[in-house]
Amino acid sequence: MRELLVGTKKGLFVLRGDAPGAFDVATRAFEGSVVEFATRDPRTGRYFASVTSGFYGPRLMWTDDPTAEWQAAKGPAFPEGADATLDRIWVVTPGEGDGVLYAGVAPAALFVSTDGGESWSLNEPLWKHRLDGDWQPGFGGLALHSVCPWPADPDRLAIGVSAAGVWITEDGGKTWRTGYTGLVPRYMPEDTWEDTNVLCVHNMHRAPLRPERLFMQFHGSVYRSDDAGSTWNDIADGLPSGFGFPLTIDPADPDSAFVIPLTSADDRTTPDGRVRVYSTHDAGTTWTPLSDGLPSRDAWLTVYRQALGRDGEGDDLGLWFGATSGEVFGSTDAGRTWASVAPRLAPVTSVRVA
Repeated sequence: MRELLVGTKKGLFVLRGDAPGAFDVATRAFEGSVVEFATRDPRTGRYFASVTSGFYGPRLMWTDDPTAEWQAAKGPAFPEGADATLDRIWVVTPGEGDGVLYAGVAPAALFVSTDGGESWSLNEPLWKHRLDGDWQPGFGGLALHSVCPWPADPDRLAIGVSAAGVWITEDGGKTWRTGYTGLVPRYMPEDTWEDTNVLCVHNMHRAPLRPERLFMQFHGSVYRSDDAGSTWNDIADGLPSGFGFPLTIDPADPDSAFVIPLTSADDRTTPDGRVRVYSTHDAGTTWTPLSDGLPSRDAWLTVYRQALGRDGEGDDLGLWFGATSGEVFGSTDAGRTWASVAPRLAPVTSVRVA
């Protein structure tokens, strides 16, 4: 039985079922609060939820049973003297070291836990780059939302920031360098393209079987890197729009990726009112629309950055996404066919398979 963790504007919904069309709401937590992101660490079974409350502000909550009581972690929180206040916890990602997890937050910073997520500390070297580099926010704020560990190497990590580009470490976060080359910020004046660091990354994932390969959804295009994020190639040709937020990969195939295009930065809805997931199986040379079972007309949906999740691999890859309409869709055959998983939840912010 699958378990989907669906973050929404009105709490966390835990859905359980065997196949699309046969899921039930097992429990709901944090009623009335925004759950920005929820996930489960597969190494320990521990669940995490980023909860933004109008009373408590942003907090990271954890539990070993999502139907039971949740506890507040010690952080992430900026230390005294940092002259910053936590706005949002965007993502929690398991690292490669024992007990290591990463949290990306806004304003853009990386926090690290070495005790399974119970307490957190700020990565100071990256924070210094943020201050010295005068990082600028994107439309959704200054967000560190993508954390890409290198399989079996705890020292290597790449992160994506809106709007400060890609940052790479090869020594466990002691030093950082940028991965900008090839990214074109067409929303900026053309004479600034070569020098600007206002690079609005929307999403980024690493191919585990070829870790030097990364796929990126950028503000206005889709890119691929074949050298661990140092340089980037535009691969958006064949998509109805290069703009979008969701992105995921097939962990068994370094040439495969999936995106859900939106019309534009000004019209953040599915193009032509048709809901389509696009796949590539040749590293972005060609793209194929996947829409069997998805709304094909008058469906002006918005799908947020973290609202596309996956499980499995290959022909049995599961793909799961939710929209601001409150509907969740799923596929258990790598996107060839789709069905509704939940039709009437609150606006969806994130979807992950537990």
